[in-house]
Amino acid sequence: MGTNETLRLNPIQRRLLIRQLHAMLEEDLGFGDITTQALIAPTQWAQARFVSRQSGVVAGTEIVAEFLGSLGFELVRYLSDGTPIDENSTILEVPGPAPSLLALERPLLNLLMRMSGIATLTAAMVTAARKANPNVRVAATRKTAPLLRVFDKLAVIAGGGDPHRWRLDDAVLIKDNHLAVTDNITQTIKTVRQKVSFTKLIEIEVHTPKDAVTAARAGADAILLDNMTPTLVSKAVTAIKKLKLTKPPTLEASGNITLDNVAKYAATGVDVISAGALTHSVKALDLSVDLIPFTSFPGKGGFPSE
Repeated sequence: MGTNETLRLNPIQRRLLIRQLHAMLEEDLGFGDITTQALIAPTQWAQARFVSRQSGVVAGTEIVAEFLGSLGFELVRYLSDGTPIDENSTILEVPGPAPSLLALERPLLNLLMRMSGIATLTAAMVTAARKANPNVRVAATRKTAPLLRVFDKLAVIAGGGDPHRWRLDDAVLIKDNHLAVTDNITQTIKTVRQKVSFTKLIEIEVHTPKDAVTAARAGADAILLDNMTPTLVSKAVTAIKKLKLTKPPTLEASGNITLDNVAKYAATGVDVISAGALTHSVKALDLSVDLIPFTSFPGKGGFPSE
């Protein structure tokens, strides 16, 4: 899996994500796990095994492994992000004090289930789309869970998709509500071109093939064909190709695109298909944690016999 977008973050970015994971743990732990404190001695050791209950594509294991390392866990075995998995696959194992592992179980499961669900759906959409158009990219949108955008986008990348814009300052995207104020596609693109750095791409959202042609003639770098049927998208693609522009725009189809219809949109010849469904209504991959107790920590490099 994977795209040209790297899964590797620089140390500062990774530290910020680790900080978010600490916040997730703090949210769930509060002043302590009263159930575990009442039942399990601090000296009890165990191995936590994260297991899939269905097939899919795993995501989130790499950052979770780094997070566990930040908490002092010395031994972690895990599958890399983007690895296809079968039902009953072990995706991550970590030994340590049983009370600590129990405290970590739910926050880590929540994140791994969400990220793996996103990666699994993305991989399925990429496969379906590329059967119809081998060169098309399947992209995410900014319809991510609040404060989880980086995790959501990394999961899309793990599934073989493109993250699209991470934030508002990545690139220009002139939306319908911008045009509701400016009311002129050609002049709007010209104005933005004059005011925004040449390093930023300019994309504009349109809703008809006619407006797509206008945007192409005005020099848009990319054109988002929003909420059009595959038939209308195909008409827009054909009309823009007939212009025979020296630098044709990137054409993106978006709006109500699902696994069921993504192949139809890919067959229109667009360059990119973006789907909010990848992140805004994803079904979590079914994962669980099995805790295997043992009498003492086996030491660095060892696991209890299976």
